[in-house]
Amino acid sequence: MTPDERGPDDDGKDGGPLAEYRGRRDARRTPEPVPDGEALPRGDDDTFVVQEHHARSLHWDLRLERDGVLVSWAVPKGLPWSPETNHLAVHTEDHPLEYATFEGEIPHGEYGAGKMIIWDRGTYETEKWSEREVKIVIHGSRVSGRYVLFRTRGRNWMIHRMDPPADPGAEPLPETLRPMRAVERRRLPRDPDAWGFEFAWGGRRTAAYVEGGRTRFTDARGRAVDGPGGLGSRLGAQLGARPALLDGELATVGGREIYILYDVLHLDGRPLLDVPYRERRDALDGLGLSGSLWQTAPWFPADGEAVRTAAAEQNLPGVLAKRLDSPYEPGEESDAWRFIPTR
Repeated sequence: MTPDERGPDDDGKDGGPLAEYRGRRDARRTPEPVPDGEALPRGDDDTFVVQEHHARSLHWDLRLERDGVLVSWAVPKGLPWSPETNHLAVHTEDHPLEYATFEGEIPHGEYGAGKMIIWDRGTYETEKWSEREVKIVIHGSRVSGRYVLFRTRGRNWMIHRMDPPADPGAEPLPETLRPMRAVERRRLPRDPDAWGFEFAWGGRRTAAYVEGGRTRFTDARGRAVDGPGGLGSRLGAQLGARPALLDGELATVGGREIYILYDVLHLDGRPLLDVPYRERRDALDGLGLSGSLWQTAPWFPADGEAVRTAAAEQNLPGVLAKRLDSPYEPGEESDAWRFIPTR
C-alpha cells in the first residue's frame, strides 16, 4: 500500500504509525513535537483538535485521537457549518498525541512552514470508524455536532455536517453586489455632526468576498475580476475562518497599488446593509485589517473641513461625506454619501 493510499486505520507497520511524521521532520530544526520512542501513549480515543495552519496555503487541520496517534486531515476551507456544503479533507500523516497542544512557528524551509494556531479543541465520540468512512460527534467551544468523513480517492476525503446548521440564522455571502455610489456636491454638509468623513482615493472600486481563507473580487459593476497577485490569499489568511464582504478600492498610494478598505457589508453570516454607517465602520475597524497590500482607511466623524484640507495637501481628488445613520444601498447613487472635490 502506498502512502497516498493509506486509510485512517493503517498502522504503518514499516516503521510504526509515526514513521512518515518523523521522516518529514528534523527535531533540531522545528519546534514541533518529535517523540523518539516507538511505544505509543494510550488515551481514551476522544481528543480532537482543529489547528489553523498558515502555511503556503491557509488551511485547517482536523486531528482525532485514535490508537495512540492523532489521525489527521487538512481541510482547506475549514469544517462546514451547514449540511448543504461538503468540504474537501485531505488525509495526511498521523501526528503524535503531543501535537494536540502545539502552537508555534514552523521555520521557513521545513515541511509545513508557517504559523500553527489552535483554533478549537475538545472531545469527540466515535459512531463509526473504517478505512472509508469516519462518523464522529464533536464537542468543542467553536464547533460542535455530528460529522462524517468519507473517502473519495486516494488521500482525498470529504467532510459533511450531519446535524442542522450550527448557526440557523447565518446567511451565505451574496454572489455579487454592486457598490453604493456618492453624489457630487460642491460644499461640505451644513450639519457636520451628522456625518463621517473619509478621503477619496481616486482608485478602482473593488469588493472583496472572503470565505474559508480565500478571496474573490468584483468591480464597480458587480463583475468578477482578478485582484493583484497575492492580495486574495493574504487578505483571506488574515480573516481566517470569518466570512466577510468588504467594500473598498484599489488605489496608488506612495507609488504602489494597495487595497483601501472602507466598509464591511456582511460579516460572520450576518448581512450589514441595514446597519448604520457608523456601526459598520466600527465593525470594520474592529477587524484590524492591515497588511502590506491592504489598509483600512481612516474616517473622521464631524471633521469635514480638516479632512478636506488634508486631502488637498496630499493631492487627493476629494472627500467623501457619509451620513452616520445611513444604510448601505447596493447599486444606488444616494445623497447620504457625498463626494466633495478638493478643487
